Amino acid sequence: MARRKKGRRIDGVFLLDKPQGISSNAALQKVKRLYDAAKAGHTGALDPLATGMLPICLGEATKFSQFLLDSDKRYITTAKLGVRTDSSDADGEVIETKPVPELDRDALNDLIQAKFSGEIEQVPSMFSALKHNGQPLYKLARKGEKVEVKPRQVCIYEIKLLDLRADEIDLEVHCSKGTYIRSIVEDLGLALGCGAHVSMLRRLAVATYDRSAMLTLEQLNEIAQHRESDQSLECIQMRLDALLLPPWSAVESLPSIELPADLANRLLQGQRLGELFSERGLVRLFAEERFLGMAEVDDEGRLRARRLLDTSEN
Repeated sequence: MARRKKGRRIDGVFLLDKPQGISSNAALQKVKRLYDAAKAGHTGALDPLATGMLPICLGEATKFSQFLLDSDKRYITTAKLGVRTDSSDADGEVIETKPVPELDRDALNDLIQAKFSGEIEQVPSMFSALKHNGQPLYKLARKGEKVEVKPRQVCIYEIKLLDLRADEIDLEVHCSKGTYIRSIVEDLGLALGCGAHVSMLRRLAVATYDRSAMLTLEQLNEIAQHRESDQSLECIQMRLDALLLPPWSAVESLPSIELPADLANRLLQGQRLGELFSERGLVRLFAEERFLGMAEVDDEGRLRARRLLDTSEN
């Protein structure tokens, strides 16, 4: 006898404003519990120190979470000058302190633009979630083990110097996937000759999601509470569900194709379509304004399903 799945079928993306001091997985589990969701996943971990946008995919939206993992991100960060830590952030052990030189804002901005704009190579921190022989680097680091971490190429689309104080620098960074802000701050501190670490990090944006749509765990908890004795569980769930963005929002940047009902039915039944399409590459599929999933159109115009939603009721 098949084991009954725990939780309910609910599909969508919740934009969490992650609080400081908890892991991304702990935040994910809190959202999953409040929604009583059968399936959930986040789309790129934020360190416990970091706050800000953490898209939580529920149900069928998890099929598209990889596209958010691969998307551009935007952050603001504060670099604390004169102090290096083993993790390159405020949660680590201090390993070096040095006096901070007097900095000229224009010269500092020129340095930042020269070293950290465009395609750059950076070495991820040993305290990152990258894996070595199946083990996350941060677990090896906590055991005192050191391994060679190879440089990786990332793209910094834009980096802004927001503010300069005696021993702090505020930056805004728009970057490609896989960029470590801690590595940028560490490298900047070394370039200035005094060292630095991240004392504040906040993710402002993931892909095209609007930061104004984010909600905190406190706000979500407030909505989830039974505020009135006559308020049913179904009413609470409807209020929560209204906060979700549609699953297709995870791939909103892709062009869309509206299929006639007969073609949509054939595709959902696993049949190949002989019709040719003008779009090329990855596309979103809709039929009668209902999102079906994602497909790819080859150079000859033939469409192949890539990831389709489960259209069954349960």
